[in-house]
Amino acid sequence: MSGAGSPNLQVGGDGLRVAVVAASWHEQVMTGLIAGATGACAAAGAVASIIRVSGSFELPVVAKACAASGQFDAVVALGVVIRGGTPHFDFVCDAATSGLTQVALDHLIPVGFGLLTCDNEAQAIDRAGLPGSREDKGAEATWAAIATAITLRDLSTR
Repeated sequence: MSGAGSPNLQVGGDGLRVAVVAASWHEQVMTGLIAGATGACAAAGAVASIIRVSGSFELPVVAKACAASGQFDAVVALGVVIRGGTPHFDFVCDAATSGLTQVALDHLIPVGFGLLTCDNEAQAIDRAGLPGSREDKGAEATWAAIATAITLRDLSTR
């Protein structure tokens, strides 16, 4: 499992504003990812705003709008793409990943990467933070975004 050796990024993020941009495909998995993200925000003292989009391909454009708005200190992108029998999986995963990276670099805002790219639904459920799941990628992506927002804030005050 990819979570082995992961750092503990749980930090205080009192008052940070976090946009949680979440795709709508695979509702069971998305319910778990969103719960993990909002739970991490609550535990950190951050304020989460949930923004739903159609699918994972739409994550970058809405993440960019959130970053450009000046209303948020961090963005968390949540989605799931499950491999099928066509190259569609590769195109969506590549476009979403590249787009989210570009948002972070262009706007100097952390973008938590909670896009699950799985071979099957069982893998997605195992990473969704649901009861019985081995990992909670929604929470992990959120903690990473909050920790990075704090680092960027600290760098700007030096």
